[in-house]
Amino acid sequence: MKAVETHNLTLSYGDAVIIDQLNLSIPQGRITVFVGSNGCGKSTLLRSLARLLKPKSGGILLEGKVMTKLSTREIAKKLAILPQGPVAPEGLTVLQLVKQGRYPHQNWLRQWSREDEQMVWQALEATGMAELADRTVDSLSGGQRQRAWIAMTLAQGTATILLDEPTTYLDLAHQIEVLDLLYDLNQKEQRTIVMVLHDINLACRYAHHIVAIKDRKVFAQGLPEEVVQSAMMESVFGLQCQIMTDPIFGTPLCIPVGKGRFASAEAKIHVTA
Repeated sequence: MKAVETHNLTLSYGDAVIIDQLNLSIPQGRITVFVGSNGCGKSTLLRSLARLLKPKSGGILLEGKVMTKLSTREIAKKLAILPQGPVAPEGLTVLQLVKQGRYPHQNWLRQWSREDEQMVWQALEATGMAELADRTVDSLSGGQRQRAWIAMTLAQGTATILLDEPTTYLDLAHQIEVLDLLYDLNQKEQRTIVMVLHDINLACRYAHHIVAIKDRKVFAQGLPEEVVQSAMMESVFGLQCQIMTDPIFGTPLCIPVGKGRFASAEAKIHVTA
């Protein structure tokens, strides 16, 4: 079964069509990354998969069920989304933030339970935030803050997690920290991870499945080595690149061809396919 599927999905803001007749399959228990140029609709697509944006036409299946037929509470038990740049109220502690992930499981008959408490602390432990539970979110470093938000989504207990540019505004060390965490969650707990990333090399390193979006449609999707090729980079990003093999991870490594201190006309010509 696919975690999420779209069939002829069209998304728009008013009369402006952002995604047009898109067919997409996201494998269950894997890491999928959306890539594409700015403004191509990656974040819009992610929002629609969480039912935060109503499709103009077409449909979305969540674990094989038509999403429009599911209640908001049912969706929240199956799928969590972490938007770009979330902001916590001033003075909110990490523990208080993570507890919010359990709200979809609460109602007037079912109040806070031992299971809720266990899920919260498991999420804090999994993200390495248990020792910082009493710290306020606004006192954390960028990487710690992002881990706190990820802990909240984990506490929600969903099989699928959507993340919109989870490494934005983070330095390289914190980017790796967050992506390593998501990779471990996928490997240890078989969570389906779907995220938008701008760094194509990090996308190749961590993704099992890459979806390249261009002209409101899926340009290519599949294994990183199948999708990330010089022809795709030039077509989707308008960028000439050499594609090499990462000497450490064996994944595609994109080397942009452009000006630099050691650039030469000869080097610019040898762009591999």
